[in-house]
Amino acid sequence: MEFVATRLFTDDVDRLVTFYERLTGIAAARPHQLFAELRTGTGTLAIASVATVPLLGPGAAESGANRSVAFDFLVDDVDARYAILQDAAPEFVNQPTDMPWGNRSLLLRDPDGNLVNLFSPSTAEARARFAR
Repeated sequence: MEFVATRLFTDDVDRLVTFYERLTGIAAARPHQLFAELRTGTGTLAIASVATVPLLGPGAAESGANRSVAFDFLVDDVDARYAILQDAAPEFVNQPTDMPWGNRSLLLRDPDGNLVNLFSPSTAEARARFAR
């Protein structure tokens, strides 16, 4: 088995795609107007319209209702990203913060309220965990 993607359902695919393209610097693949994918070397963030939910089963998903998941993005410099995103993020949950497990982290929300974590390893142990 291989974990391939995480999918967000949204009322506004274009708005969410624009946000994540700016956040990541990755151009989304758009195989259909109701669906997009931002592909990285380690995983894919898929964005789908709530109009696709009935294909999965009535009421299977709801846009903007999640408060228990965070999307983690490894970045080179959390503080630099924070400066760049000042006018792009609807809400910053915190400012760049050193975490006890060795990462420097910035939490923000996307336009649908989903939690996004941008982080950079800040200790030798953390850098070793994320070495490529």
